[in-house]
Parts: sequence; C-alpha cells; structure tokens
Amino acid sequence: MKVIFTKDVNGRGKRGEVKNVPDGYAQNFLFKRGLAKAATKANMHTLERVAANEKATYEAEKAEAEKIKAELDKDETVVNFKSKAGSDSRLFGSISSKKIVEGLEKQFGIKIDKRKLNLPEPIKSLGYTNVPVKLFKGVEGKIRVHVTEQD
Repeated sequence: MKVIFTKDVNGRGKRGEVKNVPDGYAQNFLFKRGLAKAATKANMHTLERVAANEKATYEAEKAEAEKIKAELDKDETVVNFKSKAGSDSRLFGSISSKKIVEGLEKQFGIKIDKRKLNLPEPIKSLGYTNVPVKLFKGVEGKIRVHVTEQD
C-alpha cells in the first residue's frame, strides 16, 4: 500500500515521503497513530501544495536573510558604542550580544535575534570588533562594532 508520511518514522520514512509499506502495517500502526495517510490522488495533490508553500516560505526567508546581509556588509553599517575605559583600553563593564542587537536596531533599524550572534564572550576592549552572525542556513554576515572611550 502506498502511503504519505505525515511525520518522521524511524527506519521507514521521513515526513513528506511517499513509500510502499505492508497493508497491515499501514492500517494498524501508521494510520491509527497519525503518522501517515493513504496516497490517494487528493492527498498527493495536497502534498504537492504543501511542498510548494514550504519551498516558497524557505525562499522568502533566505531572501530576507540575504537582504539583511547586504545591509550589514555596507561600509557605513558600524554599530557605535561609547563606554568608560581604563588606561589600558579595557572597559569598565562589557558590550554583550543583547546590547549589540539593540544598538543595531536603534542606529540602523535592522532587527536580528541575539541568539544568531556568534559572540563567545562580551566585548571588553576599545576599538573595532567583527561579530559573526548566522542569519540563515548558509547565509552568514558580520556586524562591525566600534567601541570608543566616553568623555
């Protein structure tokens, strides 16, 4: 019997796959637990529409990530911070990923989730720092952060 998997099933198939399985297995296990449905013409058509919608959503998210990356790559996109520092250029405090995201939104209107920043530890010194950002699968950018001494 041909079935369309609605959820991943270990050893049998992944969500969205169409496969042949034994009739008893389909009737008594897959259908009862909602893991699959029969591969009728209507269900196949629904599967195609769902796949097209998912692809369109994926492409839209990727395009948005590319647009944000282009904004971040511009030369004038540098997030500026003023902070108190000691004589050895070390800050009193630090610049965290949350502050960087807030500064980026306030200065340039670009919204990014702070969890997408790859900042192992907060910035604790004056000067320029490049902070890598994973915007989407395969799309990575850099936020340039400039920390200057407060007067």
